[in-house]
Amino acid sequence: MCYNPGTAPTMNAKRKDREKGVAGEHTPLAERMRPRAFDRVYGQDHILGRGRLLSELIDSNRLVSIIFWGPPGSGKTTLGSMLARHFDLPCEFFSAVLSGIKEVKEFMARAEQQRKLFGKPMVLFIDEIHRFNKAQQAAFLPYVEKGDIILFGSTTENPSFEVIAPLLSRTRVLVLKELDREALSRIVRDALEDGERGLGASGLAIDPGGLDMLIDFANGDARRALNTLEIAAGLARTGTITGENVQEALQRRTLFYDKSGEEHFNLISALHKSLRNSDVDASLYWLVRMLASGEDPLYVARRIVRFASEDVGLADPQALALTLQAKDAYDFLGSPEGELALAEAVVYLAAAPKSNRIYAAYGAVQREVERSPHEPVPLAIRNAVTSLMKEVGYGKDYQYAHDSALATTDMETMPERLRSRRFYEPGPLGFEKEIRKRIEWWEGLKARLRDGKGAGKPGEGEGGDKP
Repeated sequence: MCYNPGTAPTMNAKRKDREKGVAGEHTPLAERMRPRAFDRVYGQDHILGRGRLLSELIDSNRLVSIIFWGPPGSGKTTLGSMLARHFDLPCEFFSAVLSGIKEVKEFMARAEQQRKLFGKPMVLFIDEIHRFNKAQQAAFLPYVEKGDIILFGSTTENPSFEVIAPLLSRTRVLVLKELDREALSRIVRDALEDGERGLGASGLAIDPGGLDMLIDFANGDARRALNTLEIAAGLARTGTITGENVQEALQRRTLFYDKSGEEHFNLISALHKSLRNSDVDASLYWLVRMLASGEDPLYVARRIVRFASEDVGLADPQALALTLQAKDAYDFLGSPEGELALAEAVVYLAAAPKSNRIYAAYGAVQREVERSPHEPVPLAIRNAVTSLMKEVGYGKDYQYAHDSALATTDMETMPERLRSRRFYEPGPLGFEKEIRKRIEWWEGLKARLRDGKGAGKPGEGEGGDKP
């Protein structure tokens, strides 16, 4: 098991107890029941079966840096911990939600020294690695390249979009699947039968109705299934866990919410994805779930402002203004009155036309700038502040758009190598249809000017259409 530096000094003692088979009194069942052998990792045969990637790494005794991508409770942390133990490498666990990059850098410096002394790398496990920004992720690169660390990262988000390309190229991505009913049934059965770490000493069984309800609620998440099973087992008054016990356990967990933990991110993800899918009622439901569970309304306000830019964009330019007004209204009114302003913004966003074209265009430009950060500025649009600059051509042939009756010119303003590139493509919905018309109108004018044909009346383009 990876050592987690954020869990106080008792972690080592608890870890040793678990390795001896002692179920710590306060250790959750889901933690106690983490598999110790690869054949007890269920539902991931596509990576663990004979001839599959993970099995090949184990058989060849060759460990590489890995990004584990999969839904919550699918076994990402468990597999990383088991691999570190199998290869007998020291391992430390950090959460990108709870740990700062400073702590991680301190670990990597220690790992560098350890490798010089003992010739073995250390395993660095970063949970929710996508929550580190690009600059923070880049800090791992030299240590991975030198072999000082083996990097394990877990994420519920697509690493192609959330992990920087240089880091992604130096790791293998393992895609874990959501656990199916058979896998969850086996996990529950193991927990009920295991007398050392599980509930075997209690002699409890679970009836079919209770098992079905438990698996339905778990939704592919082993941790959720085992934590609910543990509560239900404490409620059972006979030797069988019934559907009523499971139902009561679920009711006790309904509004469980940890603002720094997984459920926090599950609920904000649910809100964001319901908005993106234009589901008004689901969006309102997840908003109220978060607020009823104690979430900071201003955190929600920041998230919906981000959504307005990222997922609505110029399909409805009013969305950004409305979400900022909702934030200001909450600031002014406070709870509970101000929460209605957030609800108003959420309904507006869900019903608005959607476009991520600005988000995509910005990302495309970022990637271009990273690839070629030194493209020269065309001489015509350089700032000529000295006579020497003017002599070497700064500002030469600059054309002031307002001197033209058409308020534009055929002057090139893009670096020469990129003149044929188009980063932003307006979508087909909402106001972006109008933006497309405007872009095409301006491009038509510029083309006519380049062809030397001039243009018609001021404010008119091809066919006399106005922008």
